[in-house]
Amino acid sequence: QVQLVESGGGLVQPGGSLRLSCAASGFTFSLYAMNWYRQAAGKERELVAVVSRFGGGTRYADSVKGRFTISRDNAKNTVYLQMSSLKPEDTAVYYCNTQVGNVGFWGQGTQVTVSS
Repeated sequence: QVQLVESGGGLVQPGGSLRLSCAASGFTFSLYAMNWYRQAAGKERELVAVVSRFGGGTRYADSVKGRFTISRDNAKNTVYLQMSSLKPEDTAVYYCNTQVGNVGFWGQGTQVTVSS
């Protein structure tokens, strides 16, 4: 079955960096776009970044443009989110997501906390 497993979250000071990873299995990874979402406490889940099947196309939420970079390694079935210049408002649980057919799949999430 489809599985998405995120890792790499943690506590970081403002201005710092983190790299999140999402290991995928159970489907032909290279055929599907991959997404990162986040959900802060008390807020709705929001789309952060998208990468196309072969990595050539990306798009970002305005709030993270220029600071976050999404990428993928189809040989490793893994998608990454490199986060730099982190701000307290980036604090959230970050989720990996894809849609296979008409079904959306989610990982369990990884907590990112930006605080001094």
